[in-house]
Amino acid sequence: MKIGVRAHDYGKMEIEKMAETLHREGYAAAQLALPKVFTGIDSYEDITGKHLERIRKAFEEWNVEIPVFGCYMDLGNPDEEVRRYAVKTLKKCLAYSKEAGAKVVGTETAYPHLNKEEKARWYPFMLDSIKRVVEEAVRIDAKLAIEPVYWHPLENLEAVTDVFRKVGDSEHLKLIFDASNLLQYPDTTDQETYWKEWLDTVGESVEAMHIKDFYFDENGRYCPVLLGKGVIRYEAVSAWLHEHRPDMYLLREEMNPETAGEDIDFMRKI
Repeated sequence: MKIGVRAHDYGKMEIEKMAETLHREGYAAAQLALPKVFTGIDSYEDITGKHLERIRKAFEEWNVEIPVFGCYMDLGNPDEEVRRYAVKTLKKCLAYSKEAGAKVVGTETAYPHLNKEEKARWYPFMLDSIKRVVEEAVRIDAKLAIEPVYWHPLENLEAVTDVFRKVGDSEHLKLIFDASNLLQYPDTTDQETYWKEWLDTVGESVEAMHIKDFYFDENGRYCPVLLGKGVIRYEAVSAWLHEHRPDMYLLREEMNPETAGEDIDFMRKI
């Protein structure tokens, strides 16, 4: 398994400095959301061919792979203009990802926390947006990776399998698996069974895993913590990885650089 990180957890730097920093911190891989991580890039519209060439060169030089080119868009929004921008931007980023040497373009399917009725209403818009982006992925031979989240329209295993069936292209449509974004009821969920069901069903499509941990405080607020100090039980995930996907990218999110060593040790044990 390859240990990586969401690069902008280390702040915003020049391209070459970020690649060097991640290498020296001990990472073999990084998720890059260019406007959040690189000095001189403040939006996806700012990205140039020179930026992409520098990224590819610097990350190759420092032996840091780019499994995910982050471009998180509001794919299910009922507002047509919002969706049009989301699809247009993702299509551009598919091409950018190839130039930068990234494996996939990663996105969630919404921005806000949605209730049950809203998720149902947004679902067909999300599905249409994914289809439009995958059409472009097929055209240029790139990959889109979607990330399920329980408060978004792509909320559960049933929704994921439905989208993959209706899109019908497992070569160009992949998944990012984030256990923290799928565990709505940590106090009552049998995580061993839950993660096994997820990974046995869609594990072949998982391109990378986000690794983080959390707890809910007395007011129900999400509180990130060091890996192994929260509610996520990674034993079943680890067992599945060793049996089926020992080549998986494990990307730490919500990293605190001051305690990075502890989290890297935890991921190595996974």
